Amino acid sequence: MSTERDDWPEGVARHVLPSVDSTMDEAARLAPGLSGSAWIFAHEQTAARGRRGRAWRAPTGNFSATLVMRPEGGLGQAALYSFVAALALEAALAHVGGPHARLSIKWPNDVLLSGGKIAGILLESLRGGEQIAIGIGVNLAQAPDRSEVEPEAMAPVSLIGETGMQIAPVDFLPMLAQAFDHYDRQFRDYGFDAIRNAWLARAARLGEEITARVGNETYRGTFETIDETGALILTTPEGRRAISAADIFF
Repeated sequence: MSTERDDWPEGVARHVLPSVDSTMDEAARLAPGLSGSAWIFAHEQTAARGRRGRAWRAPTGNFSATLVMRPEGGLGQAALYSFVAALALEAALAHVGGPHARLSIKWPNDVLLSGGKIAGILLESLRGGEQIAIGIGVNLAQAPDRSEVEPEAMAPVSLIGETGMQIAPVDFLPMLAQAFDHYDRQFRDYGFDAIRNAWLARAARLGEEITARVGNETYRGTFETIDETGALILTTPEGRRAISAADIFF
């Protein structure tokens, strides 16, 4: 599948690279010279990374890109852009995967397809929070073997493996950029409440029992909602608990 029209959001730069160590690292290098938002896309990453410095495998045919932007509301609201990114990614994958693609979002920003993890999002602040980098990796063509991820992690899946649909990574880029632009405008015009409502409509296991691991502590309870800060609200036998950062298990 390829895009017939390369619609691209106005005022957003695009850097397409044949190979780079990491689009996140390239974003940090380019950030000081950027006057606005910019997507950095690479056909190949040689040293991709995920959360907490974990290696992220990026084989040929999979998608790797980073968006550099100035967050609405400054550093205080920067973390909320992980929800914007998750909504944009879910929308772009729904467009490619078609109506039978069973997509959802695992708090806070892992996009799931058929119950497995198809993508990862990494958000980092740059230049003291003046800018942020949002790294996105998507298993379009290949998924890591189950043995390559942590035992309790979601099983990795790929777009082609679950839907049979194929798209070149460079063709997926404008779809994602347009979807991000849409939700970014929603955020800027209507605040996080609009993003929160859209995110909750796509949330995996909402209203069901889940496990949250915070450091050495483990909490089990019902996933009730997310609050105005993006924190997960878990109803446990000891009462309601707001969790701002955790590993979530189903």
